[in-house]
Amino acid sequence: MAEFEYVLAAALEGDDDALISLYRDVYPRFVRYAGAVTPRAAEDVAADARLDVARCLHQFDGDERAFHSGTFTIVRRRLLDLQRTGARRRTDPVDPQAMLDDAIGGDVEDEALASLGAAWAIRLITASLTHDQAEVVLLRVIGDLDVEQVASIMGKRPGTVRVLQHRGLRRLAETLRREGVTR
Repeated sequence: MAEFEYVLAAALEGDDDALISLYRDVYPRFVRYAGAVTPRAAEDVAADARLDVARCLHQFDGDERAFHSGTFTIVRRRLLDLQRTGARRRTDPVDPQAMLDDAIGGDVEDEALASLGAAWAIRLITASLTHDQAEVVLLRVIGDLDVEQVASIMGKRPGTVRVLQHRGLRRLAETLRREGVTR
């Protein structure tokens, strides 16, 4: 925590390295969360959220948990904006995974396996759960946010978030029992 406060203070004073450090901490989780909601635009949403975080940083007052909660609120708002815009402007974009499969080079086996495992889990969550259950589970797991933070982000009561999480995890367990784990 003391390190976070030091990095935050440096970022507020304009230290680019400190700002980069703050963002590197949350960026992978941004991409995973955004990718679970809109896979084709995950990187764009995360990049836009980075700019919003930088713009709003001077208004921030709190600890590391509050920072994570605030940044995920920004990502969620960006996702909602994108969904509203997408509903007005229909497009037929190319699947980014297909482009990545063609462009990936090198041998980074551990990262690839971790990425495949995370991608499989996210697909399972989004395919098996209702939208609200999936969002709660993703914010709790990927975002590493507590119930109160998720409730604040989603505009729901903490009890509702607990129920959604409980039902979602129970449904995931049933799905895994029924289908078996293939990974």
